[in-house]
Amino acid sequence: MNSELRKQLAEKMAGEITLSDSPGKALKKWRMSFGIPQGTLSERLGTSPSVISDYEGGRRKSPGTAVVGKIVDAILSIDEENGGKYIQRFSKILYTQFDDDDVIYDMHDYASAVSLPSLAEAIGARKLCGSTDLTIFGYTVVNSLNAIMHLSANEFNRIYGWSTERALIFTNVSTGKSPLVAIRVTPFKPRCVVLQGLEPEQVHPLVPRLAERDRITVLCTSMGVEEIVSTLREKEW
Repeated sequence: MNSELRKQLAEKMAGEITLSDSPGKALKKWRMSFGIPQGTLSERLGTSPSVISDYEGGRRKSPGTAVVGKIVDAILSIDEENGGKYIQRFSKILYTQFDDDDVIYDMHDYASAVSLPSLAEAIGARKLCGSTDLTIFGYTVVNSLNAIMHLSANEFNRIYGWSTERALIFTNVSTGKSPLVAIRVTPFKPRCVVLQGLEPEQVHPLVPRLAERDRITVLCTSMGVEEIVSTLREKEW
């Protein structure tokens, strides 16, 4: 594994956890972003799952920089032993370049989890399919046509920011099929897809079937793009 890449990821993760107003929640975000159960992480650290749970839940004093460093190293080591899937994904985010302004209207990562119903209510979204009993750690408002037409599979991963536990809001879609097909052929899947400019009854019938295969919740909203961006930026979640 590229040592410089590992170092950059470790610095970003440790810095975000240490400097966060809610270090435990930031720790949980990164653990979940790497798909690591509490038990697996605690075993690697030689402690009990309750210790990790207490850190993440704010019931234990925030870990110092030395402890955070050990936790980050454990997360990266576990991923390396499993083939480095997530490290490779984050390397593409670090090194892949494209004109963000042509693809991404807005992107934000939350330090702590936000309930999907809260986001749906904020942007007037209705459920097409999937569970809404979910939490997300961020959102991306995407120019649907430009993303699908101009991004390679590796570049497409950039729209996930630093966590796939997010809502991808695809703008100005006609039937909703293209975004789901694009997601289907890429290795990482979002928690939720929001189709902007459509009502549920206007969505292509293939969309729910594709979403079900990847366990993606699909919402629809008729709110305008600028209003979505301004509304979400104002939310202090």
